Amino acid sequence: MRTLLMKLRRHKGHYSLALLFLLIGLLAGSQLQDNRFKVGKNLEIFANIINALETHYVDEIDQDIVVEAGIRGMLRSLDPYTTFISEKELAQFQTFTSGEYGGIGAMISQKKEKKMVRELFQDCPAHKGGLRVGDEFLKVNDEDVTGYDLGRVSSLLKGKPGTPVRVAVARPGGKETPEITLMREEVMLKNVPYQGKIQQDIGYIKLTGFSGHAADEVKAALESLKKGGAKKLILDLRGNPGGILGEAIAIVNLFIEKGQTVVETKGKNTAITKAYTTNAPAYDTEMPMVILIDEGCASASEIVSGVVQDCDRGVLIGKNTFGKGLVQTITSLGYNTQLKLTTAKYYIPSGRCIQKINYDRTPEPETAAATPTTDDEALTSKAAEEEVFKTQAGRIVQNGDGITPDIIVEQKTLAPITISLIAHDLIFDYATLFQTKHKHIAPAADFVVTEAQYRDFIAFLKDQEYTYGLALSLDWLMEQAEGAHYTEDIKQKITLLKEQIQCKKQEDLRKYAKEIKRRLQETIVGRYYFQAGSVAATLHHDQSVQKACRLLQNMDQYYALLKAPMAPEAAVTASH
Repeated sequence: MRTLLMKLRRHKGHYSLALLFLLIGLLAGSQLQDNRFKVGKNLEIFANIINALETHYVDEIDQDIVVEAGIRGMLRSLDPYTTFISEKELAQFQTFTSGEYGGIGAMISQKKEKKMVRELFQDCPAHKGGLRVGDEFLKVNDEDVTGYDLGRVSSLLKGKPGTPVRVAVARPGGKETPEITLMREEVMLKNVPYQGKIQQDIGYIKLTGFSGHAADEVKAALESLKKGGAKKLILDLRGNPGGILGEAIAIVNLFIEKGQTVVETKGKNTAITKAYTTNAPAYDTEMPMVILIDEGCASASEIVSGVVQDCDRGVLIGKNTFGKGLVQTITSLGYNTQLKLTTAKYYIPSGRCIQKINYDRTPEPETAAATPTTDDEALTSKAAEEEVFKTQAGRIVQNGDGITPDIIVEQKTLAPITISLIAHDLIFDYATLFQTKHKHIAPAADFVVTEAQYRDFIAFLKDQEYTYGLALSLDWLMEQAEGAHYTEDIKQKITLLKEQIQCKKQEDLRKYAKEIKRRLQETIVGRYYFQAGSVAATLHHDQSVQKACRLLQNMDQYYALLKAPMAPEAAVTASH
């Protein structure tokens, strides 16, 4: 190879060019041969390890578990989204991507040893059959499931649409209900759980996912709002983790005319490189629009918000998005397993990549020190961050940290006591008891937690255990004191401090009553009016929503935000 390089330096013209092509061919062939050797070598090493474990390891091993752990460890060294989908995970993954499954239409969770209904989907079998949020599953098809794990209970409840499933549940207070027979249905999760008018001419759409039919749902919501007199729109994408790319493109196409490039995918394999454009007439290109975003927005929701920003079609309000701009391709591995493999990156019309410049590869602790970022990588990241990207109107937009909103709204952090009440499921548990005592409540947008109801909640908490802040440290200190056989005097002082903290709890329950009431309101309303009700109950005190309403009431400010600021020279010229 070195000889060829020397000859190449000595010759000119077409002879030199021929040698160059020969050299490239030899290098490519050498590289391919080297790669094949490495693959064979590493596969042999992996097989030898499994064989050694099977033959000599002190205990019996489960090969499936060991191999799966090896696969996951290998993929973890790449990026957070290249993952192995095992046979038992496949159904759940397909539900996420399609938004459809055969079941009873309930979200279940585990609290200590109890497997209970966490959320009901309106007009689905669980709701129509009389199940309630908070019900604990005791039996499924005559099987005692009290000792089962959550995944096993979930599998028993799912099944082919049109088939029956019998359940026995216990309600708070220990009352066991008779067995209920539910007829499984094909459950299609809604992408738009709520739509409505916030003010006379301002419509609001909550979009929670991008599974099948998302664009159709958004269009139907738009049509309904416009018929009802809405002339401006708030599209809420907060907390939306993304989904199907085609649905994101179709939603963009509702607001942006045919022929606009929405996103480009670029990867090592040139076959992956592709530009996706809007391919149909837009539904509405004029309606003033605000999109709400936050750190919970990823992938498809970042494409929609980023393209709207790049095309100056609307104003973004909220917080920086997550920054997930990597494209995954699903590859079958056989035996009902799949590989979700990162093959490209997303680039939106301004040319910026949605992906955060430095994503966390989450390496194993023992390898973290061995894989530092090189100087070249650091310089590349810095250069990418400093590159200037502009919208179609010439506005400068940020790169390297997800999508940055045009107006940043920092949400107030919850008080420690509120966080503790949520974490210990006490607001959830009180809402469960509330529903057993109240058959009906006011409409979702009108319901408020009264002072009498709040006093009842405080009384409910007297018998409940929940700690936060200093109380957690005192619990630990008491354990240490008992373990070290400290004097009773020290233990009494700790007990006295805990009593004082109990008094502080009562003080905090009054001090932060407003935000705790709002959480109670949202949770209770959800029991009667489902996810749509929970959304409706929060709109009037949502900071980002109220900021969007104020902006849409001031159209001069709205359009000013969508224009690039004039350069200093232009401003001087304009003033003459």
